[in-house]
Amino acid sequence: MTVTLNGNDLTFQQLYAVALHGEAVALAPEAIVRMKASRAVVDRVVRSGATAYGINTGFGKLASVRISTEQVRQLQVNLVRSHASGVGAPLSEAETRAMMLLRANALAKGLSGIRPQVVETLCAMLNAKVHPVIPSQGSVGASGDLAPLAHLAQVVIGEGRAIFGGETLAGSEAMKRAVITPVPLEAKEGLSLLNGTQGMLALLSLALREADNLVDAADVAASLSLDALRGSPGAFDSRIMHARAYAGAATTARNLAQLNEGSQIRESHRSADKDARVQDAYSLRCTPQVHGAVRDSLAQAREMAAVELNSATDNPLVFVRDENDGDIISGGNFHGQPLAMAADQVAIAIATLGGIVERRIEQMTNPLTSMLPAFLTPEPGLNSGFMIAQVTAAALTSENKALATPHSVDSISTSGNQEDYVSMGMSGARRLERMLLNLRHIIAIELLCACQGVDLLAPLQTGALAKKAHAAVRAKSAKVTDDRPLAPEIEAVSTLVADGTFSAILR
Repeated sequence: MTVTLNGNDLTFQQLYAVALHGEAVALAPEAIVRMKASRAVVDRVVRSGATAYGINTGFGKLASVRISTEQVRQLQVNLVRSHASGVGAPLSEAETRAMMLLRANALAKGLSGIRPQVVETLCAMLNAKVHPVIPSQGSVGASGDLAPLAHLAQVVIGEGRAIFGGETLAGSEAMKRAVITPVPLEAKEGLSLLNGTQGMLALLSLALREADNLVDAADVAASLSLDALRGSPGAFDSRIMHARAYAGAATTARNLAQLNEGSQIRESHRSADKDARVQDAYSLRCTPQVHGAVRDSLAQAREMAAVELNSATDNPLVFVRDENDGDIISGGNFHGQPLAMAADQVAIAIATLGGIVERRIEQMTNPLTSMLPAFLTPEPGLNSGFMIAQVTAAALTSENKALATPHSVDSISTSGNQEDYVSMGMSGARRLERMLLNLRHIIAIELLCACQGVDLLAPLQTGALAKKAHAAVRAKSAKVTDDRPLAPEIEAVSTLVADGTFSAILR
C-alpha cells in the first residue's frame, strides 16, 4: 500500500504505517493541481513587485525589510541556513519520518504557495529512507517548530546531515546516493518548509499511540492485582458505570470484568466479603474511574491532534480565488498552543495512571494491606522479595509527577519581541517519551507483583483471560522463591508491555 497525500484525510493509522513501518508515500494528483494554482498566485506577486510577507520581505521582526527580486531565492536559502540552530539529541527515526510526512501533508493542502516538486522530494526521501538529522531542542512552538524543521529543510536543499543506509552523511551525499535531486528553492518555499507545528505533532502523535497501549496494559495488570489482593469486582457493575456515563470508565470496567471472569480466587472469597473488607481501597475499587479518566483525556488530546494532521500551519497562506487571482494572508496557524495543551493533558494522564498503578503495587507488597507474605516473598526477613521493586516504582511515579508540570502555560518572548507569546509545545511533547518509558516500567512491576501474589494463592486460579497475561509474565520471569536480581525481569516484562502483548489480550 502507498499512502497518498492530499492534505485533507491523513489518518493516524497511515501516519504510524509510514513512521514505524516504512510505508511508501506519494502526492495525490488533486493536490498537485491545487499546489500549482496557489503557486501561480505567488509567482504573480513576485513578477508584480508588490510587497508580500515572506515572499519579498524579511522574517519576524525583519518583516519591514524589503528584498529585491534578484535576492528572493537567496532569501529562502538564507532562512533555512540561519534557522538550523537546534541542539540536543537527534529525533529518532520514527519521529523524523512522522515529522517529514506531516510536513509533506500540510504542504499538499495547497495553501502554501509552493511547487509540487517540494512535496515530491519529501516523499522521495521518505521512500528512499533519507532521514535528516534533526536536533530535538530549539523550538518554542511558535512560529511553529522553526529550528527542527530547518534541519529537515536543509537536506531537502542538499545541505545539513542525514542518515542513509545506516550511515550519517552530509545531506548532499545522502541525496546523491539515494538518487534524489535537491530542491533549488523559489520564493516562499523555504519559509513554507520551516513554518509549522509538525515537530510537536509528530512527537505527540507517536506518544498517543503508546499511551493507548499502556492504558490497556494497565487494565490487564489491575485485573491480576484485584485477584492477588482478593478484591471485589462488584464496583465494576455496569449499572454503576451507567449512573455516571463516562466512556473511558465503562471501557475499563468492562475489561476488568472480562479479564476476571471465571476466577477461582474470586469465587473462594465471595462468601467471606462481609468478614474481610466492606470496600476495597480506592486503587482497586476506583480503577474504572481513574483509568477511565485517563482514557477520556487521551481521547480528547487525540481529537485535537487529529485536526492538526490535516491543517495548513505555515504563514502566510495563499487562497486562490480564480485562475487569475488569489489572496496572500498573514495569520497565526503556526502557533502550537492547541498541541501544547494537548501534550500537557497527555502528560497528566500518564502521571495519573502511573500513580494508581504504584498504589496497587504498594497494596500488594505491604503485609498490612495485602493479606499476603511481606513483600510477596515466602520467607520475609531472610528475603526482601519485591521490596525494592516497589521503591523503583515509587521513584518513577514521582519522577513522572514532576515531568507532568504544564508547559503550555509558560511563554518567553523571542525574535525581538515580535513573537511575544509562544506555546512551548515542542518541549511539552518531548518529555512524553521519557514519561511513557517510566510508565512502562511501573506497569511491568505491577504485573510481576500481581503474578507473584496470584501464585501465592495457588492452587486457586485467576480468570481465563487474566491467565493469559500471567502466562506471558511467567515466560519471562519465574515465581520468586529466593531473592534474585529483578532488574532484567522488569526490563523483559516492560518489553512485553511495549510490544502490545497485554493490550492484545483485550482484543
